[in-house]
Amino acid sequence: MGTAQVAAVSSNAVYSFTKPNRESIRLLAGLGVEGDVHAGVTVKHRSRVAQDPTKPNLRQIHLIHRELFDEVAGAGFRVEAGQLGENVTTEGIDLLALPAGTLLSLGEEAVVEVTGLRNPCLQIDHFQDGLLKQVVLRDEEGRLVRKAGIMGVVRQGGTVHPGDPIAVTLPPPPHIPLDRV
Repeated sequence: MGTAQVAAVSSNAVYSFTKPNRESIRLLAGLGVEGDVHAGVTVKHRSRVAQDPTKPNLRQIHLIHRELFDEVAGAGFRVEAGQLGENVTTEGIDLLALPAGTLLSLGEEAVVEVTGLRNPCLQIDHFQDGLLKQVVLRDEEGRLVRKAGIMGVVRQGGTVHPGDPIAVTLPPPPHIPLDRV
């Protein structure tokens, strides 16, 4: 693959499964995507708020790899940027293989710290019936595999555009594999 880059950026000010694509998004340190319903210091996802609204928001920003859209297309699904609720669609980077604590520099200013895997829910099947089984499955050893992207927190703010480069800074070893967050 070529250089890692931002393929699309998306945000939505209201709770909705999909997020419209934008010309740019502004990341705010410690909060997330400016104007996005999931931005904030404490949890904003409805299921998390119902459990404990005072918990820190480790899901300020959702990133998903565009290559997943190609993969699910092979099973007959058509998915485009923003339709799975992500804020940043990437290409040329294996997001799922990154360890927790990885720093992703998006464009010239913004830095996101990877906190974990997205734990997709049934809303994916409401979007396209059967899609959940494509993004959450079991491997040969019976372990659960989540493919619906990663979550992170904004460490340094900045504006992000489609086409911006993505630079990866791994944390010091030992590397901790991503788990659901």
